[in-house]
Amino acid sequence: MPKLNLSISGISIGMAVALAIWEVLFFFFGWEGVFALAYPNRLGFQLAWMTTIYLSFQLVSIPFAMRAARGRFIGVVDGIASLLPLLIVVVVVFGKSQLLNTPERWEAALLLMLVTLTDLFGGYAFNIALSRRMVDIGTPA
Repeated sequence: MPKLNLSISGISIGMAVALAIWEVLFFFFGWEGVFALAYPNRLGFQLAWMTTIYLSFQLVSIPFAMRAARGRFIGVVDGIASLLPLLIVVVVVFGKSQLLNTPERWEAALLLMLVTLTDLFGGYAFNIALSRRMVDIGTPA
């Protein structure tokens, strides 16, 4: 039986792609997700759980992913994967705003934009801070 070896960066990439797929299904096809079956008309509840899980894993996993990365390629792919959900929300807000026909969808789009921006810039800030700490820049001689 084949063994699936996912690294922390691989899970992070998978979560970013899963969020991007959910955004496409939500904005373009009107699907609200699995929670909508149990809790209809509770978009804020769904987004709160989804963004909390996504953002906490993305930012907390950075120190663990940096030590395990053998090459920098997976880190670059991880950063590019974090751009994918942001690009979908930006396209919806600025290019296809007719899809945002209710105030709840506007709120969801703005929340998802802020979460993906936080993931992107917070991830780069953590990476820069941790790479300086590993190289010991600024320590007394």
